Amino acid sequence: MERYGYALLFLWVLAEQGAVPIPSAPLLVAVGAVIRTGKLHAAAAIACCVAGALIADSVWFHFGRRRGKRVLRFFCRVSLEPDSCVRRTENAFLKYGPNTLLIAKFVPGLNAVSAPLAGDSGVGVIRFLVTDGLGIALWSAAYMAVGYLFSDQLELALDYVQRWGSGFAVLVICLFAAWILWKFIQRRRFLNSLVAARITPEELRERMDAGEDLYIVDLRSKLEKDMRSIPGALRFSMEELLANSQDIPRDREVIIFCSCPNEASSARVALLLKSRGIVRVRPLRGGVDAWERMMQLRHGALAG
Repeated sequence: MERYGYALLFLWVLAEQGAVPIPSAPLLVAVGAVIRTGKLHAAAAIACCVAGALIADSVWFHFGRRRGKRVLRFFCRVSLEPDSCVRRTENAFLKYGPNTLLIAKFVPGLNAVSAPLAGDSGVGVIRFLVTDGLGIALWSAAYMAVGYLFSDQLELALDYVQRWGSGFAVLVICLFAAWILWKFIQRRRFLNSLVAARITPEELRERMDAGEDLYIVDLRSKLEKDMRSIPGALRFSMEELLANSQDIPRDREVIIFCSCPNEASSARVALLLKSRGIVRVRPLRGGVDAWERMMQLRHGALAG
């Protein structure tokens, strides 16, 4: 680090923000300790972090502008907590706007999707670069400050690590692998919990055509620009629906849908509503995209 500190820092942060799963926080803390020895300069180290992260974030910002929902759905699909990272970021943007970028780097899920969501939500390029750059500087300076203030304790910890030798690395890898496995198991249990309870677009269309009185809820975020929906659907955010769950009719079946992969938000809300006594609730299989495909096929068949 003393020899290649700036280059290592730039490339490491660039890789992490580019979606390579290598955490930067430990490196930033170590850089802070080296800064205290005078072998690296704080301003130059922070500048390397800003440059590396801003390059990666600008690419994600561009993808967000061009292919916003596809990028966000990709993050949902690969996330160990389906849809939660995007949902939290959308809520933060609705509440704080682009200023969310100031704290995004401190929150792992928020960090992953804040740049593409900023592009998708129409934030200006200059404002994005300024706000994101300031957020990166705050993030890197904070971790470096920890390393600078606790450099003596860090050296002591490194001594213990050296005594462990390769056994320490094996322990860390095993713990990380166990955590990943547990999150994966939780994800599969969650996605399988409502498989039998889901309703298909075809079944929903048949019941609507038969005149059945259904309570249909569109759970998509207010940031969602897609105007496609299901006739008669009421649009509520997840938080609004749960806060007013006492107003949901108990004498009708509740159909909820979103636009995330695997109906993650719908499944989560259905579980929460069932825990509050609303037992007749079903997520729409495939969400609004599946509904739209079904309607297009239906219109095509009628035209043929």
